[in-house]
Amino acid sequence: MEIYKEIRKYKEHEGLSQRTVSKRLGISRNTVKKYWTGEKVPWKRKEGSGRNSTIITDEVKEFIKSCFKEDEETGIKKQHHTAKRIYDRLTDEKDFTGSESSVRRIVAQLKDKPKKAFIPLEYAPAEAMQVDWGEATIYICGQKTKINIWCMRECYSGDIYCEAFYRQNSESFLEGMQSGFEHFGGVPKRIIFDNAKIAVKEGFGYHAKATDKYLAMSAHYAFEPVFCNIGEGHEKGLVEGLVGYIRRNTMVPVPKVSSIGELNGLLKQKCLKYRLHHIKGKPMNVGEMSKESEKRYTPLPPYRYDTSNTIMAKVNDFSLIRFDHNKYSIPYIYTNKTLSIKGYGNRIEIYYQGKKIVEYDRIYKRNQIKYTLEHYFPLIEQRPRSVYNAAPVLNTVPKELLNFAVKLNNPKDVVKLLKLYLEYGDKIIKAVRVSGNLNELEGRLIEIKYPLFIQDEIKVNKNGLNHYDNLIKGGAAI
Repeated sequence: MEIYKEIRKYKEHEGLSQRTVSKRLGISRNTVKKYWTGEKVPWKRKEGSGRNSTIITDEVKEFIKSCFKEDEETGIKKQHHTAKRIYDRLTDEKDFTGSESSVRRIVAQLKDKPKKAFIPLEYAPAEAMQVDWGEATIYICGQKTKINIWCMRECYSGDIYCEAFYRQNSESFLEGMQSGFEHFGGVPKRIIFDNAKIAVKEGFGYHAKATDKYLAMSAHYAFEPVFCNIGEGHEKGLVEGLVGYIRRNTMVPVPKVSSIGELNGLLKQKCLKYRLHHIKGKPMNVGEMSKESEKRYTPLPPYRYDTSNTIMAKVNDFSLIRFDHNKYSIPYIYTNKTLSIKGYGNRIEIYYQGKKIVEYDRIYKRNQIKYTLEHYFPLIEQRPRSVYNAAPVLNTVPKELLNFAVKLNNPKDVVKLLKLYLEYGDKIIKAVRVSGNLNELEGRLIEIKYPLFIQDEIKVNKNGLNHYDNLIKGGAAI
């Protein structure tokens, strides 16, 4: 560009010859001649060379097109011709002598198709919400765990709700939907989702039929379930964008939490903070627009829909009850009784005659047993000799405390140690490390419960009594 500028200046303003300009600029006369009159400019390039490749013949092009057609007829997306595979076949089957790069170029040209065009959409307040799942990896108590993030986005305001679950099952889906309605403060007219099995019983897109539980929920909350066509992710592009946003902005760096509940607390804060965000092209920020939607939402009904997977099960002789391939302990007084189990996305609740008696974090690994020591302790007190081999003890008591118990020769002392553990919890570990026997341990625990302290000296201000003497003498108080 600088050379072009100098050539034009020397010609138009100084009237120099092409030979002189060539010498001054140290460039060829052909370059000077090319730009001399301004007919040609450096920023406009010649379209194509006007020559046909002698390597990429019409026969080669037809062979490449036949490979594309073969892929289309086969219909297996993950098993199709790559440019490298086409090049290998050309050399083997057609004695092709050209380079791989030339094949890559022509394959790219022949595959070049016009991009899809989309119609811009507008929604009225509370008209619709888009929902979808996303996946992420986090650390729970130091263990790498894959989780699923339930995402909801209101189409008018862009307001969001996200919640983490262990699995993409029906109860998580319904629970996430319900929690979202409560977060938004109402229910939109339509919910737009894909054709996931947790929501669709049969069919797809316009012809999809919702599962019985999803249909019941839509009836209760008075919304219309809408399903996207297969492979048409743009039909719920707003929530697709939300999945990526949450993954980039809350999962990087990888969260390290003590529970999935802690992670959901962080997600809740993120959703509330997002209401301060101003989406480009919108007249107000997300929070201000969401208030318009909230005015038009269908109100939440008085009855809170039960999203759980509920079953009835009998407690066995070991005070264990089975749910979803795993066992959970129950207080021993309910042995051989039939209880109601409600399985939610991340927890289970167990009821007897309508009263909740215990709650657990839900286990998704198979053939696991979850013990609670308190459920068995009265039995252990009655049968102290069982303490050394009791599974509820071995699977719940910290190893350091078990090592201390081995030093106690009397099983009744071990039972007494467990009672102290139930009373003091993990605080007992610190005392165990500096105690040689049970009596010493009890003394240290008393100090923990009733810490010794020295009271500050209480200072008493001495009031002067002279004015009382004056009053007695009939004088005036000073």
